[in-house]
Amino acid sequence: MRKLSLLPLALAIFVLVQPVRADSCTTGSGALSCTGSLATPEDFFLEPFTVSGGGFSTITIQTFGFGGGTNAAGMTIPAGGFDSLVALFFGTPETILTDGSGNPIASAAGTTQFAPGCPPAGTVLIGGNLVCGDNRLVATLSPGTYSLLLSDANLVPFAVSPGPPISSLLSDGFADLSAGVFQTCTNSGTCISDTGNFAVDISGLPASAVPEPGTLALLTSGLGAMVYKRRRARL
Repeated sequence: MRKLSLLPLALAIFVLVQPVRADSCTTGSGALSCTGSLATPEDFFLEPFTVSGGGFSTITIQTFGFGGGTNAAGMTIPAGGFDSLVALFFGTPETILTDGSGNPIASAAGTTQFAPGCPPAGTVLIGGNLVCGDNRLVATLSPGTYSLLLSDANLVPFAVSPGPPISSLLSDGFADLSAGVFQTCTNSGTCISDTGNFAVDISGLPASAVPEPGTLALLTSGLGAMVYKRRRARL
């Protein structure tokens, strides 16, 4: 069954959303490990990569920024970053990848599309509850060019929600529920402040696969996005 849309499309306002360059991306052992920091919750990270070879490859996306852990490059990632959204796009212009039921291949904490990645990532204690804000997303991909989107969990592309057939392109914009701050709250109202730090692995790449040149998103730096403001809530 197709999941319900997470966000309304009404009351949208126009803002500028800019992709960012990762501090570093390391390739090795069939994995691409990227770390970096977003200046604001309205920024996002987009990493193009290529799946080559003659058959399908099972790719795993794992974030560590919220709860910390050890990434595929052997780097120790501290906890304290934002709870994230990840989604897979293909081609140019970037078009959301969907499963056999038409659901966007995406994961975000606090939504029906959340694929928790804890462990190997850690959890964070908020108001007496251990909260998982990291994602583990698994997808089987045919050879081609793809892009991994990583953003704050409350900066949601319209291509993810409501998703196809209403919206399919990354350039369609975002719904912004962040209220302009990196913050994670439980439903009881207990909140912690997060940083803009992130860490993400793309694992399972064929030996012949290489990332696209650079880690700067293949979008203009003044990309306009339609956004709807609302405060966050976490389980």
